[in-house]
Amino acid sequence: MLIGEVARRSGVSARMLRHYESLGLVRPSGRTGSGYREYSGEDVRRIFHIESLRAMGLSLREIGRALDDPGFTPADLVDDLIRRTRERIAAETELLIRLDRVHATDPAGWEDVLQVLALLRALGSTSAGTRQRAALASVDEVPVEALARAALGEGDPYVAGALRWALSRSGGGAAPLAEGLGSPVAAVRERAVRALAEMPGREAATLLREALVSPDAVVRGRAALTLGARGEAAAVPVLVDMIVAGSNDTDAADALSVLAGDDAAADRIASLLVGRIGDGTTGQPARGRLTQALAGIPGATASRALADLVGDADRAVALTAAYLLRLRGDG
Repeated sequence: MLIGEVARRSGVSARMLRHYESLGLVRPSGRTGSGYREYSGEDVRRIFHIESLRAMGLSLREIGRALDDPGFTPADLVDDLIRRTRERIAAETELLIRLDRVHATDPAGWEDVLQVLALLRALGSTSAGTRQRAALASVDEVPVEALARAALGEGDPYVAGALRWALSRSGGGAAPLAEGLGSPVAAVRERAVRALAEMPGREAATLLREALVSPDAVVRGRAALTLGARGEAAAVPVLVDMIVAGSNDTDAADALSVLAGDDAAADRIASLLVGRIGDGTTGQPARGRLTQALAGIPGATASRALADLVGDADRAVALTAAYLLRLRGDG
């Protein structure tokens, strides 16, 4: 076949076929008596092979190597193509996210677009100072979702504090933080619950209540301390668990004292503490912490429990109970 017929059948232009020839990718098997290129069936198959490899994203140099290098390993090439494709998808995804965030600010003109883009770049800066200044910019200028995403990934405590402050003022960003609570990365989960703890509003409070059953003890504890300080009784069991575990136990005891605001609540909390003290699986240090927590719980149930503990076999628990009774005026 002559070059024109090959171009017509393959869909590859005559100009591109000549380019392939100049690179050594295709070498017409013969020439006509008039000197025209003549392609064999094998040459045409090679052209289709080249086009297939181009469609996979290979460069012409890589195609030449794939076709002619006996030591070429296709698996290595496929691995490289996968890597490059993932990088391209990641870059395009990042661009789409950035465009969505710009669109969310409803820019009125190009100056607004450029301002938002500058702030988004600043939030991703390698300089902590630059990131902090961007976080402290007007909430109206920084997309709330961008603030939330930045807060989930921020390791600098000062920048993280600025981002949480900005989120608390924005009144939004709960959806990305909800995703953060389920992250496989412990640090991201902790950042999410810390941000939610500083956010007002019903949506953030709902997520904190859901976090009380998180498998992550840090997340459960942060949610319980926040909700306990707000007077939510649902936090009580987690707060008691924190005292047993010795995890922020002083703060947990303080939160329980806040929740023991009426006689009924005080009696319920005291009963939970006493039940854990009497649990045969609770170790000595934990029994001591639970006894100390009774100090902040008013009411007859706590007083009776302390009076009973004066005779406890554990001397440290007994002495603590006697001391607390004297402080309460019951000893």
